[in-house]
Amino acid sequence: MLFSTEILGYIAAFCTTVAFLPQAILTIRTNDTESLSFGMYGLFTVGVLLWLIYGIQKHDSALIWANSITLILATTILSVKIKNTLKKYLALKKL
Repeated sequence: MLFSTEILGYIAAFCTTVAFLPQAILTIRTNDTESLSFGMYGLFTVGVLLWLIYGIQKHDSALIWANSITLILATTILSVKIKNTLKKYLALKKL
């Protein structure tokens, strides 16, 4: 039973991490974050970080690897969003 539960965890981790890839790739390629919610990505990134910490504390390798990868991707998207938001704010401030 434990073996199948662990496999289930890896499959779930794989699916949720891979599902996030298209958004990350699109954002990195186009640098377009206009339609992305800053609040959502901020909270999502914090949530992924907390899941990673939880996985580390539980010694759950499925949670650790999935949330490590997702945290890198989410942080990248959030960074691009922050950069674009600041650029837009500074451009408006010049006017």
